[in-house]
Amino acid sequence: MVGAYIPGAEASRVAFFGLFALQHRGQESAGIAAADGHNINVHTDMGLVTQIFRERDFLPLSGEFAIGHTRYSTTGTSQLCNAQPLVVEGVAGKLALAHNGNIINASHLKEQLQKQWNCTFNTTTDSEVIAHLLANAPGSCWEERLFHCMRTLDGAFSLVAMTEDTVMAARDPLGIRPLCLGTLGDGWIIASETCALDHLGAEFLREVLPGEVLILDRNGMRSALREEPQRTRAMCIFEHIYFARPDSVLDGTLVYSARQEMGAQLAREHPVDADVVIGIPDSSTAAAVGYARESGIPYSDGLIKNRYVGRTFIEPEQRLRDLGVRQKFNPLPDVIRGQRLVVVDDSIVRGTTTPHVIRVLRRAGAKEIHIRVCAPPIKYPCYMGVDMADQDELIAANKTVEEIRELANADSLGYLSIEGLLKVSRGDKGGFCDACFTGNYPVPVQLHLGKLMLESDT
Repeated sequence: MVGAYIPGAEASRVAFFGLFALQHRGQESAGIAAADGHNINVHTDMGLVTQIFRERDFLPLSGEFAIGHTRYSTTGTSQLCNAQPLVVEGVAGKLALAHNGNIINASHLKEQLQKQWNCTFNTTTDSEVIAHLLANAPGSCWEERLFHCMRTLDGAFSLVAMTEDTVMAARDPLGIRPLCLGTLGDGWIIASETCALDHLGAEFLREVLPGEVLILDRNGMRSALREEPQRTRAMCIFEHIYFARPDSVLDGTLVYSARQEMGAQLAREHPVDADVVIGIPDSSTAAAVGYARESGIPYSDGLIKNRYVGRTFIEPEQRLRDLGVRQKFNPLPDVIRGQRLVVVDDSIVRGTTTPHVIRVLRRAGAKEIHIRVCAPPIKYPCYMGVDMADQDELIAANKTVEEIRELANADSLGYLSIEGLLKVSRGDKGGFCDACFTGNYPVPVQLHLGKLMLESDT
């Protein structure tokens, strides 16, 4: 997700390159909305950023203001009508909006908006609920309207929105999903991760604070915070484990360094006699390096990733995940043959990837395979913006560690403890959501909530 105000330039092109750097956050669809002070135009389509945009697509996207989005669905199916940014119109005017997160009271709010404002919904996403809520919110300025949304919405949201002459951003009071601010010349950039700013040559200023609103317009940038006391922060710990790019900074920490520390802690908790440490590329590489350094066991590449296969964790359907896993990795037999391997993975969610990887390594001649996971067992669904699947699909919710080891055909299996994870991520002092491991959600949730909760309402 990207927002840009670039005086005297075409902001849509800046948004495009920002989205290209954030492709890892969503691969189902993408889009850019741009404004020139008078009109809002939008282009969305299914697929990757480079597949969607050609030179001709930028011709209508003129103007100094733009927002962009790459979609990873957590509410609503993967179809074109759900691609973002979304454009709606309400009593406060016309606006475009893009959203990262998940709103758990979206169904209730949708009913209210339909009854009170006769809002027409064209998608099955919670993002459209936010868009209509903002477009019809009470208040004399956009700050007041955004704060009204914060008081009304339950769940996780980092968002960018745009009128004909203003770009806005907001982060929920718990700070569950990331958002950052930077400058590019005389302009301003808002992005989900700092890696987007790096690719644009922008200067990273700071992370957007939980409960903060930013307004970018021809008067510059202004910020406002909710007057109400802030609740405990609850940034998603899975951003550090898997989701964010390793070259991004989250909560003042380089993600690559955080993952190295996870790997080192994993080596302290689950040592083993072995010859080589390898990681399952790419999200586990830093943790594998950390494990190797702490254990004294040499690190090596053992699996080569097909760079043209996307992130299988965030595929919208299990069938596509399975197909992607089969195409994703190829072993290096000369590194693996006859060796006792420590194989570091970032997480085990449904348990479909791990058995396949172990079969590949066995066929390549591995003598022993010891799986080490730098996340605790995932036992509970996520309702805050990560498609963790239902609880009956989570392997650790239904099987013991030993049963998972047997199913995967590994010689041993060790998970990082919750205490160890929070210690190395500084979460032992609070500040992270770890509900997928503990079931302790930062806000009350209805456990029957599902990805398709708005499908029957449209």
